[in-house]
Amino acid sequence: MFRHETSAPEWFTADGSVLGVALVFPLQGPAGMFGPTCENCAQLAAERVNDEGGVLGRELRLIPVDGGAPPRQVADQVGALVDLGVVQGVTGWHISSVRQALVPRIAQRVPYVYTALYEGGERTEGVFLTSETPHDQLRPAMELLSREHLVRRWFVVGNDYVWPRRTARAAHGYARATGAGIGGEVYLPLGTHDFEPVLRRIERSDADGVLMLLVGGDAVRFNRAFAAAGLDARCLRLSTLMDENMLLASGPSATGRLYSTAGFFASLANRDTLDFHGSYADRYGLDAPALGSLGESCYEGVLLLAALLRKAGTTDVAAVGAAAETVSYEGPRGLLRLRDRHVRQRIYLARADGLDFDVLTELDPWS
Repeated sequence: MFRHETSAPEWFTADGSVLGVALVFPLQGPAGMFGPTCENCAQLAAERVNDEGGVLGRELRLIPVDGGAPPRQVADQVGALVDLGVVQGVTGWHISSVRQALVPRIAQRVPYVYTALYEGGERTEGVFLTSETPHDQLRPAMELLSREHLVRRWFVVGNDYVWPRRTARAAHGYARATGAGIGGEVYLPLGTHDFEPVLRRIERSDADGVLMLLVGGDAVRFNRAFAAAGLDARCLRLSTLMDENMLLASGPSATGRLYSTAGFFASLANRDTLDFHGSYADRYGLDAPALGSLGESCYEGVLLLAALLRKAGTTDVAAVGAAAETVSYEGPRGLLRLRDRHVRQRIYLARADGLDFDVLTELDPWS
């Protein structure tokens, strides 16, 4: 276990030639399945930043931290790195429970770029967010599916922590706005394997849509059980956290009528995405972990953090915050800017097609 007395990494130099960034991403638990892609994408971004001259005349180096550990343990580890002066920034994909543990420890001390889709509402100074929120991601997806597929009754299945619960709270309003409703909600511990009781409840309900707010391996196991029970013939599924790695793990027989909404899909065939595919394959080979929105978000996080520090000309959190509204950067999701410390981006709806996603349309997140 990492403790506060932990020494600095071997590469740490007193002359300040290196700018350290804690990369917090899952190496265990339900989300551990896409940890390798998170690390690959973040490292690829760091190499791009360094090829462009680094940050503030310094080489950017990533320090991996297991974001799949208990939130307090993660906060202790990252806090210790900040205390030692080893890191001047933090980024990465990790669940909201980890973010909530980290914010009080680091947000006023070093810039923190959070890359995971989340429940919305984060306003802490020094925290910057690259990914989707329910209003921009879930709301237009529910509206479209209610309109095009006549979904009138949703059933929510989520893990039992802040992101699923607050997202479901918002979903009640989105459903009402389309003349639909939510007929049931179930929240399960992270790491759940037995979904039989939930499936029985869905079967007894009159739901024709299931809103999945499950993380990683939990969503994979739910998909398999859902299809095995034959419920995919009756109910479509919508997830705001379903990437290509989770789709592959679910298997083609478990992904019928499964929809996902995100700011990035590997199957998007635009210039930005194709360039990213080429760089990723050149760096890691064709057998590398599959690209997906969750891992790719870590690429965005490193680029945004570098852009913030370059624009501010310093690592000072107040100065970085003051410069944030003028910051832009270009990556796999296109040319992006911040508003209220959140990245504004295009959002897409895709349908699972075997082991890949068929991107159906670009949603209108700001309508």
